[in-house]
Amino acid sequence: MSYPFEIIPSLRRETLRRLISEGKRPDNRQLLSMRDLSIKVGVVKTADGSAIVNLGNTKVIAGIKFELGKPFEDTPNEGNLIVNLETPPLAAPTFEPGPPDENAIEIARVIDRALRHSNYIPLRDLVIIPGKSVYTMWIDIYVLNHDGNLIDSSMLAAVSAIANAQVPRAIIDGDTVKLDKSTKIQLNVNPQNMPLTVTYYKIDKYLIVDPTLEEEVMSDGRFTVASDGENIVALQKGGGYFTPEEVDSMINSTLSIVKDLKVKVLEMIKNPTGALML
Repeated sequence: MSYPFEIIPSLRRETLRRLISEGKRPDNRQLLSMRDLSIKVGVVKTADGSAIVNLGNTKVIAGIKFELGKPFEDTPNEGNLIVNLETPPLAAPTFEPGPPDENAIEIARVIDRALRHSNYIPLRDLVIIPGKSVYTMWIDIYVLNHDGNLIDSSMLAAVSAIANAQVPRAIIDGDTVKLDKSTKIQLNVNPQNMPLTVTYYKIDKYLIVDPTLEEEVMSDGRFTVASDGENIVALQKGGGYFTPEEVDSMINSTLSIVKDLKVKVLEMIKNPTGALML
């Protein structure tokens, strides 16, 4: 991302570049290997769904809320989906208080696009009265600690929270609609359609995934591929130059990475934890 991080000393940069040229990482990973991942769902008692993700030292939490709303004019037969991402100052020294900046907005758009194009969320099932009343599904993502790769960690938090989400029952009385928050049903998502992102960073001529903050800072470009493991559902270039051959390589690598990663994610979200009061 384009945050103004501290400058990495020249000697450290050269050491990192040398390691990467040898196919190594400072933490002993291979270039296309991700850091250790942990996911806990159901961690926020006041949310309709939630998950907290640790990807290496990067920590992100996502919460789901359902509200009543009117359908958007261009999608009268679908519920509304709104994704927000917050980068509070407690997560990194360079994050500033205030509304989401362009980096946070970009990540939210990448996640929104991947979710819509994958059909992971059954937006048609969120219609209460066609053309008049629908559920608005808010996905709020908060960065708790930033040590690189906010896109992929935020995507992991979002899909895990969605898998944990429960929809309040809608009560229709004539033209009036109310939500009974004491009665909820599980959101009907299809695990096969779960989208995950793999974000590639280019350092010199080498491509790496899941960078630490240090690696991210010294990168020359970024390219995100979103996939459900079988299909590519979204692409996002975040600066830098990538050859057609590199793009093909990233797409092929993503299909393999996501297939393996999705197995781990689905296993982790099977066992919800006790709720936290946040």
